[in-house]
Amino acid sequence: MSGEGKTVIDAVETTMDGDESYFRMFVGEEGDRSNLQSRFYENKYPEVESVVMVNVRNIADMGAYVSLLEYDNIEGMILLSELSRRRIRSIHKLIRVNRNEVVMVLRVDKEKGYIDLSKRRVSPEDVAKCEDRYNKAKAVHGVLRHLAERRKLFLEELYEKIGWPLYKKYGHAFDAFKIAISEDKNAGDPFAELGDVPPDIIEELKTYILRRLAPQPIKIRSDIEVSCFTYEGIDAIRQALFDGMAVGSETNPIRIKLIAPPIYVLSTTTLEKEVGIGMLNKAIDTIKETITAKGGKIDVKMAPKAVSVKEETELQDMMERLAMENEEVDGDAPDEE
Repeated sequence: MSGEGKTVIDAVETTMDGDESYFRMFVGEEGDRSNLQSRFYENKYPEVESVVMVNVRNIADMGAYVSLLEYDNIEGMILLSELSRRRIRSIHKLIRVNRNEVVMVLRVDKEKGYIDLSKRRVSPEDVAKCEDRYNKAKAVHGVLRHLAERRKLFLEELYEKIGWPLYKKYGHAFDAFKIAISEDKNAGDPFAELGDVPPDIIEELKTYILRRLAPQPIKIRSDIEVSCFTYEGIDAIRQALFDGMAVGSETNPIRIKLIAPPIYVLSTTTLEKEVGIGMLNKAIDTIKETITAKGGKIDVKMAPKAVSVKEETELQDMMERLAMENEEVDGDAPDEE
């Protein structure tokens, strides 16, 4: 293989002892990334009727050519008749180049390499499950790819020795990774069952998993409308909101911001999504109890939920726009004669 500018050092299939490696090493020309390619799962092709994540590469008369992201970007096609249940007026309104789509596998011809796919047969539940599985698998792929790149190893071999055995035992390698960095001493060590994988590889893997998959704070938000037209009015609303904020804790405080009267935003940051949602629901119940006792009312416009960076950015933009609209602008006052 020296004519191709790369060499492969074959490994000894024993525990690492001295300079010999359990894995094949890759030494190639700078910029060569052929060692970093691999499918996510052990099966080379997806099963018929399974749901997979694809990226749209090209749109043609017969349908859309796509890459199966979980299967090393092998090519498939979403047939024109399988794009939508409705009559297709414009294919470009249904599907766009470079966009990820969740599709169902209709046929797999392993000899010719044809994979026919359907978008119209996918349910909303299928989409949610596929996105969750894909995001987890993508995180696992990122960890193993990082290790392959640093150690100059073959990514596919890391999958063979580490990734796919964990998928087989734990259902998903991501779940095994989470157990590996868990503080629960009774959870066990998934990597201890991998046999002869060298200890230094395992330690580096754990270090990167901890850095990559450590729990990240989640923003939980709810939009409410609080009003009171009795004598106590503003004071009643203020008291109700303060009571709601008091439900928060020192580690997970509840913040309340005014969007525009009478709409307010409740938010908290937490490492556990369900805990944060429960806390905001309790705050809403507390606000309701106080405001109704004062003759006012509360209307939940958006129930507590985890929000994305995009949603938070849109909220901030809206609040800034409203603030600008409420500012006094030169020329607003009537001219004096």
